[in-house]
Amino acid sequence: MWAALRLLRATRVFAVIFLSYLWQVSWARLWRARYDTKERWKKIHRRNARRMYGGFVRLRGVYIKLGQILSVMGTFLPREYTEELEGLQDDVPPQSYKKIKATFVKSFKKQPHDCFTTFTEEPIAAASLGQVHEATTPTGERLAVKILYPNVATIIKIDLKVLGWALGVYKNFVPIQQISRVHEQLADMLQRETDLENEARCIARMAANFAGDPDTLFPKVHHEFCSRTVMTMSFMDGVKITKKDALKKLELDPYDVATKLTKVFYKQLFIDRFFHADPHPGNFFVQKGPEGQVRIVVLDLGSATELSDNLADGMFDILQGLMTRKDDLVVQGINTMGFIDPNGDRELLERTVRKYFEKLLNLNITDFGKIDTAAAAQQLADPEMKRDELRELMKSIAYPEGWFYVERAAVIMFGLQATIAPKLNGIHVGFPYITQFIFERNAKRLAQAAATAKAEASNPRIPLPISENSLKPDSQSALKPDSHNEPKPDAKPDAKTDAKTDAKPEGPKADAVKADAAKGDSKEEALLN
Repeated sequence: MWAALRLLRATRVFAVIFLSYLWQVSWARLWRARYDTKERWKKIHRRNARRMYGGFVRLRGVYIKLGQILSVMGTFLPREYTEELEGLQDDVPPQSYKKIKATFVKSFKKQPHDCFTTFTEEPIAAASLGQVHEATTPTGERLAVKILYPNVATIIKIDLKVLGWALGVYKNFVPIQQISRVHEQLADMLQRETDLENEARCIARMAANFAGDPDTLFPKVHHEFCSRTVMTMSFMDGVKITKKDALKKLELDPYDVATKLTKVFYKQLFIDRFFHADPHPGNFFVQKGPEGQVRIVVLDLGSATELSDNLADGMFDILQGLMTRKDDLVVQGINTMGFIDPNGDRELLERTVRKYFEKLLNLNITDFGKIDTAAAAQQLADPEMKRDELRELMKSIAYPEGWFYVERAAVIMFGLQATIAPKLNGIHVGFPYITQFIFERNAKRLAQAAATAKAEASNPRIPLPISENSLKPDSQSALKPDSHNEPKPDAKPDAKTDAKTDAKPEGPKADAVKADAAKGDSKEEALLN
């Protein structure tokens, strides 16, 4: 019964938004001058974005996660949606201990208090899919026990079905091709984040990547109390990375903290190519090292993901294009990453990329925490682009698989860095990692090219010998027909064909034809010699 009610509530949220757009489209067709304006559409987007926010907060679960994803999709969604849904990045209210306890008992057939010396019923953190409680062992070791909400798998199944329908309707009003890719990647991310055994593996992998860095810390997993729905790990002390007053008490400079965090992210993305896809403030703690240095504690790695080859190669081309100011490389990189839809207007998209690339090079940003987005947008805007052209452009943009992980991580990380240290130039901090990435990708391409050349050299194509005479049009080899095309001795030629082949020019025309033929022969002989 509860599943049916949830389905109805979710359907109602999207149905109201759908009817709002349908009403707007109808009036825009009847009264274009008043209703089909940029200001009117902005108003409609803002109103529906607020409806979506309110509905997601009430529905919780998958919708909170969807809202977090949509809030960083400024490349593909109207700005009104990203602005309204930003609030979903913050912590959400926890669920009751009674519900959480049911999940633990189902996994281990024991009460939490039977497995640990102490277990706090009040959670220390809550998120969209689960919450964390503190516990201790008989030896006094502090633990953090992450537990998913009950029936989370059933809830996800219902919610994804509703979202599939809603996104199918929504793309009729927002001209984005392959918006269903968002639905696919959301399902993939939820599958990862609701498998805590997968998160345990991700923690082990990323901890191994940073084994040589004592100032980047990860929790240690206690596998004896781990399952798909419960994960027990060492309790990690520290202060929330955005608490500047707490950082001041530790005598840590926020710019040092932001610099260390940025280096960690660049290493994950460009060197290890295995990165934290949900780097919001609650997933990072800060400690003070024995020598007064900054230490970063990394948490919640359920959505950690790999950077695919096509995205890495495309980013390599784009970075080279930016550094060398070559828009051809930028276009090539965008195509390699998969942003150009095969059925879209490729010429329009490439032309637009080149135009924006030229404007982007002229932007001068010194304070990343005080970027005037309106002024920047005005500087990058193309006032000459018509509405129909803009819609066609949006239809030409595809949404590459795996991109929303990268986009989400980069946008959240950029915002977090700007909050901690507004004037920090993250690109400058990450430049050594970018340089190493470019060097490694370039070395890989050179190695692939060398291997291809070696393979071709070891298996050369041997051309057939061609004599000089065989190239002449009057040679016997060129004129002699194949044996299977030769006419039989008793075959009677077709009358029309015979007439055409036997017909010979006479008189002055014959002399002219002979002269032209002689000239042609002499030219061909000269070319061959």
